[in-house]
Amino acid sequence: MSLPFDMFNSYWPLKTVLSFIIASVSVAALSQRLVSGPMLGYVTHTECAIWIQVSAPCKLELVYWPSGEPGEKKISRVQVGEESANTGHFIIGNLKPGVEYQYLVRSGNRRLADFPGQRFRTQILWQYREDPPPFRIALGSCAYINEPEMDRPGKSYGGDYGIFHSIASTNPDIMLWLGDHVYFREPDWSSWTGMLHRYSHDRACPELQELLRSCSHYAIWDDHDFGPDDANGSFIHKDRSKKVFEMFWANPSYGIPGIGGTTTAFSFNDVDFFLLDNRTFRTESTLIGTSKQILGQAQIEWLIQGLKYSQAPFKFVAIGGQFLSDAKVFENHANYEEERALILGRIEEEDIDGVIFLSGDRHSASISESSFQDGRKIIDFTCSPLTASAYDHSKEANSFMVQGSGFYERNFGVIEVEGSKGNRTATIQILDKSGKEVFEYIIHEKDLQKKL
Repeated sequence: MSLPFDMFNSYWPLKTVLSFIIASVSVAALSQRLVSGPMLGYVTHTECAIWIQVSAPCKLELVYWPSGEPGEKKISRVQVGEESANTGHFIIGNLKPGVEYQYLVRSGNRRLADFPGQRFRTQILWQYREDPPPFRIALGSCAYINEPEMDRPGKSYGGDYGIFHSIASTNPDIMLWLGDHVYFREPDWSSWTGMLHRYSHDRACPELQELLRSCSHYAIWDDHDFGPDDANGSFIHKDRSKKVFEMFWANPSYGIPGIGGTTTAFSFNDVDFFLLDNRTFRTESTLIGTSKQILGQAQIEWLIQGLKYSQAPFKFVAIGGQFLSDAKVFENHANYEEERALILGRIEEEDIDGVIFLSGDRHSASISESSFQDGRKIIDFTCSPLTASAYDHSKEANSFMVQGSGFYERNFGVIEVEGSKGNRTATIQILDKSGKEVFEYIIHEKDLQKKL
């Protein structure tokens, strides 16, 4: 294509064109806005991930420096685009262990995210030097954010979004999302743009932003953030589900090499976390003539090997559905009794200590406790719902439920890990939507070890 002759030979038309281009770029920069975040993802001793979503494609810069040392500023850059709903992940490396950093995010020279207390801290290198530090885990599942034009008619299913402020006020080091962190509606799960819309809409909830910025976030999924209600591995768009999950979370990894899914693991101080995928490999529970599974043999073997290798006093295993309960209702693991028995049997025969399951899904909270023949306890802390509607499951025949632990309103959990090495305790709390404690359960690391 040829350009008009006078563009090259006339000063004023060329000046006008350049002015127009500069003005357009300036307007685009000025119109850019923060949609949600920043959210701190995984954090190690020397690296972390920070997620963000903005309103339009652009280049973003994250400027960071050790607190109190603004002269040592460094910059991480990322390009965001429409294909990823304008989300981006800053991967910040070469950090120092146990150091607090401050940061801001900008587009061009304009700050998009610069809040008081905008900071993160790397993990402390305590090994061989001192006792492991105390830390606090917040957790929950089933976060439904209303959107009337897409919701079912009638009473709103979601509410009490102030629970996110209550969680942030507990000052957790980690927020662990136990599935159903969004609820795909019928128009969402059938298309890529629908999935992006649901995540973008829910993540932008104003009450959520403080929590996103306040601590490190890790997530698993369950049926509603995977596909339709009670979806299994036959869901045709599960690859899309995984891709959007990766876009909106900042886990350390996604899937077991050679196996797939969203499974991952990480360590925080002296505790190991195993985040399982209970959807990708799940088969339909009513099938005849087909082996029924939720996790699948390959994922189970990976889990057992990881638990066996771990030296952690507490080994938290996060899974979307309730594991330990023996009530064969809804999507409890008891409906897949062979697989459930296999997992428990392998934990027992391998003499694995310290296992605590963390589950969601049930729209109520409870603690289940069982023991092996050698006296070792095994725990399942079910924590649900955050903002979805709650249900009363007090009549269920769960013979393992700790008396008084059932809570049937919107809630979240906090686990406080503390104590000297070899003498660690985990204090499990169920808190209501306002942050008031409604049940406490204290477990010592020796309670989860062999007695005989």
